[in-house]
Amino acid sequence: MTRFHFIGIGGAGMSVIAELLDARGHQVQGSDQRESPALERLRSAGITVYVGQRAAQVPADAVVVRSTAVREDNPELAVARERGQEILHRSEALVLASEGLDFVAVAGAHGKTTTSAMLAAALVEAGTDPSYAIGGTVLGFGHGARLGSGSVLVAEADESDGSFLNYTPRIAIVTNVEPDHLDHYGTRENFTAAFLTFAQRLTPGGLLICCADDDGAADLARSAASTGIRTVTYGRSPHADAQLDGEHVTLGGRTTRLSLQVAGEHNRLNAAAAFIAGVELGVPASLMGRCLGAFRGTRRRFEPRGSVGAVRLVDDYAHHPTEVEATLATARTQVGSGRVLVLFQPHLFSRTHTFADRFAAALSTADGCVVTDIYPAREDPIPGVTSRLITDQLEGADYVPDRIEAAHAIAEAATPGDLIITMGAGDVTELADVVRERLLERESRGEL
Repeated sequence: MTRFHFIGIGGAGMSVIAELLDARGHQVQGSDQRESPALERLRSAGITVYVGQRAAQVPADAVVVRSTAVREDNPELAVARERGQEILHRSEALVLASEGLDFVAVAGAHGKTTTSAMLAAALVEAGTDPSYAIGGTVLGFGHGARLGSGSVLVAEADESDGSFLNYTPRIAIVTNVEPDHLDHYGTRENFTAAFLTFAQRLTPGGLLICCADDDGAADLARSAASTGIRTVTYGRSPHADAQLDGEHVTLGGRTTRLSLQVAGEHNRLNAAAAFIAGVELGVPASLMGRCLGAFRGTRRRFEPRGSVGAVRLVDDYAHHPTEVEATLATARTQVGSGRVLVLFQPHLFSRTHTFADRFAAALSTADGCVVTDIYPAREDPIPGVTSRLITDQLEGADYVPDRIEAAHAIAEAATPGDLIITMGAGDVTELADVVRERLLERESRGEL
């Protein structure tokens, strides 16, 4: 038995890893910055959790588990380093926790949260009682992490810091290989090479599932197959092993209808990947197709946030150019004769610097756009990198640095029939309420 101390134990991924290790008989405790339903769930399982992070809470004999989000000046991490304690990245702890389970790791620059959530929801509906660790709240579940009694663990594989290379899954899904996180990888070639290494870490006889419609993922599939890795591709491409045609997927000569509640062609692709994984895990194809209908979406993935008069509000996590394009394409099918207006918050200075022109091109498909200041997350500012790199290339867009003023600006631009999207991976989600309040003020004045 090993004693573990988790720094940030309430996180979606961390909490389920803690539960898995606890279920295996290890002594588990941890801390987080604030109370949450995850902490209550952990307490109910008999796991000791602390609110607030202090050096005195870290047992001297514990293996300390952290994520990349934990900064070096965290007092619990600092005292562990001073003592020379063993420190594991979250992904390394997940490897320990997943021993003996059918581990499904979902990777890709975008789409991994939705795909892993779809698979988890369908497996729950099919009665397999999986465990899962998903970086978002699954609608209908009220959480993104769960310890099940079944033999399957579904988890996102985070490529941002290279930690997905710690995994040894039975099934690996790669939704796309679009270069991102070049602050970590340095070059596009290094980013691409990391995905091939990820595929090569499959357990013997494991399955790699790749999107044939994405050039990078298709290249990965060919490279992996040439080294003897069992590979299945999916998509609308005529070269795909599993052909997607509207609401149907054909795999191994058999066509199955995918019953989905969520809109968007990108979600049909995600569902195809989840379908293949479910069938590989032993769920009958017809049942898997039906069970995918249990998925209602995840928080911040085209999540409705109400309406004021005839103006609708949606919040979306899109923070990569391809995600922005997909979200706006879905929005266009939802508005009829109305307009699509976007309040966009770029995420990370490095990503903004790398993709400013692509963000501008993606956002140009909206009818109106306000861009606020960059959400830095873990990064320090880069000289000369601001949201103006996007708006200077985007005709008709407004750069409004103050986030509250930006919310007011997009609300003032709305007319009846419009759809407003708050978009980005940072705290822009909080601005949906600010937009709604300003819309209500306008409605009370008879302006909507």
